[in-house]
Amino acid sequence: MASRRFILSSVLLVSLLPVGTSRLYAQDESPVPGENKPKPAGTTPPVPFPESGIQDSDSNSLLTPDATPLTGVLTPTLGTPPVLHSYWEPGVQWSGSIQSNSYNQTVSNGWLMNNYFIGTLSLLQAWSGSRLAINYSGGGFISTDSSQGNGYYHQLDLSQTYQRNRWLVQVVDQFSYLPESSFGFGGGSSLGTPGSGGSIGPVIPGMGNNYVPNQSIYTAVGPRYSNASSIQVTYATSPRGSITLSGTYGLLNFVNSGNVDSDVTTGTIGYNYTITQKDTIGTFYRFSAYHFSGQPQAYGDHSANVAYGRKLTGRLALQLYGGPDFNVSRVSVNGKSESTGVNVGANLRCGFERGNLTAGYTHGISSGSGVLTGSSADQFNFGADHKLGRIWSGQMTLAYSRNTPIGSVAGTTAQNYNTWTVGAGVSRALGRNATFAIAYNATIPDYGVSACTGASCSSSQTYHYVTLNFQWHTRPFILP
Repeated sequence: MASRRFILSSVLLVSLLPVGTSRLYAQDESPVPGENKPKPAGTTPPVPFPESGIQDSDSNSLLTPDATPLTGVLTPTLGTPPVLHSYWEPGVQWSGSIQSNSYNQTVSNGWLMNNYFIGTLSLLQAWSGSRLAINYSGGGFISTDSSQGNGYYHQLDLSQTYQRNRWLVQVVDQFSYLPESSFGFGGGSSLGTPGSGGSIGPVIPGMGNNYVPNQSIYTAVGPRYSNASSIQVTYATSPRGSITLSGTYGLLNFVNSGNVDSDVTTGTIGYNYTITQKDTIGTFYRFSAYHFSGQPQAYGDHSANVAYGRKLTGRLALQLYGGPDFNVSRVSVNGKSESTGVNVGANLRCGFERGNLTAGYTHGISSGSGVLTGSSADQFNFGADHKLGRIWSGQMTLAYSRNTPIGSVAGTTAQNYNTWTVGAGVSRALGRNATFAIAYNATIPDYGVSACTGASCSSSQTYHYVTLNFQWHTRPFILP
């Protein structure tokens, strides 16, 4: 009864926020003394680079073309807005996540609610030939479920870029500390996205699914640390060609015992060739070393790939690659220590007049999501957002994953871990600096055998989430 009263009180509180704050946002729109004249720009136009492409008449001239190389570990973007000023933008966020079951994977007797209290920060610092971008959200949550307790929440995206003549250096880091899997977390809302959420938030390229620790099996329970770091160096050998070298390190560690901690180190080398102002082809070799804490097993995975990319600034960013895969295990399974397969990946971003669309697919070796000591994984994700009017917007997400153990014992059927997650939501602008959103998200595991222990466990338990979100940020503070 106490939990129900707490949930109802939280919902009532957030429903009154737009009324109580509308006057505040109206005041925010008034001129601020001393800001009538813009300050000097914080950067100069970027140095021409082969992979950035050529601006054509069909593209969005308001964006700087994306320079991410085709054969690297970073996914392409639609481009970046021009940097008129360096700035930082702090904010606050409250999210009330009402969910049907506890994170401990047992069947719950009723709904529970986690209240997230979060501070946010977006920062962009630009110099001549270099750029630093940060999106961070951090805080904690209070739960109505005593068995789950309270906890912490942190997410960080960081990017540092250096560009000098023929050289392009990109450093990216993605970190999270969450009470549950990041796969589908906060779907349809901004809870799963770090930063202040402002319209001028810095664009940070993501890392492919092959390089970010897999968390798509929900039988791994409890809080977990996930981090993926990458450094990528590209050298332009000619006006059309370039060579890309990259190194990444990713880890997934759990607070609770019973899960499998893992880390993966990856190196790639690739060659990119621009055949037209929109199209690029390439080839690359990748090696990944997988290790598991306290486990004798380890894997060395080799793949050789061909790639194709197409970019139209502001409208299209496409990356396709694939090739044979050769995997070697330290401890043989069923008398075999080697296996062959394929490595496939696709990333798509589309920009429209009133919205955006993203999609991605990967097939290859993964770390096993804290449950398996390595897996053969398929992962698909889709996302879209659309402006429904002057102040309303809609979002939706869809993702699917399939994990199969790399090795299986003869005479037995390998268990497949299939997980679906789907989410949708709407958001409303409250003045220029705040938004209110409501979203629904569902996670549907299908594992075939019991995913937990005890008489009340279910192998295919569906988790429902309803998330209320209020986010506010200041005006950008100009940096010198």
